[in-house]
Amino acid sequence: MKSELIENRIIVWSIEDSRKLFSQGYYGKPIGIPKPKIEEIDAPLVLDLIEGLYLLKNKKITINRLKNKITTEELIEIGKKAYFDFENKYQVYKHFRDKGYIINPGIKFGCDFAVYEKGPGIDHSPYLIQVYGRNDTIPATEITITGRLASSVRKQ
Repeated sequence: MKSELIENRIIVWSIEDSRKLFSQGYYGKPIGIPKPKIEEIDAPLVLDLIEGLYLLKNKKITINRLKNKITTEELIEIGKKAYFDFENKYQVYKHFRDKGYIINPGIKFGCDFAVYEKGPGIDHSPYLIQVYGRNDTIPATEITITGRLASSVRKQ
């Protein structure tokens, strides 16, 4: 499936490809459809860079920018400029996707990822993930804030 890198987002312009990719694991967000159902997708799909890297590495998409194909290495460099700790976040994303979970950006919950067992709109996300590096120091107040946030939205 062909896609295009525009700034720090990847767009799948083909409606048919958008519907197919979304149905294969709830990848991306259809433009202008807040709570999409597969059969309702009639808009291009927007992928974030972490999703795009995962799909590129798994040969589900190709990514072009100005008619040039983007390589995995180029996308990693772009991601490192756009996201703090991109490579660690990608590893966490990959770990959960490879185990069969649906993992989406968790920005609306104030964290890195929201994890679903079946998919958004089918079940509620039981887990939130905040990614830290192995050597990061995590202040006690941050643990408390994160725990309170998760429990207030009924997540672990």
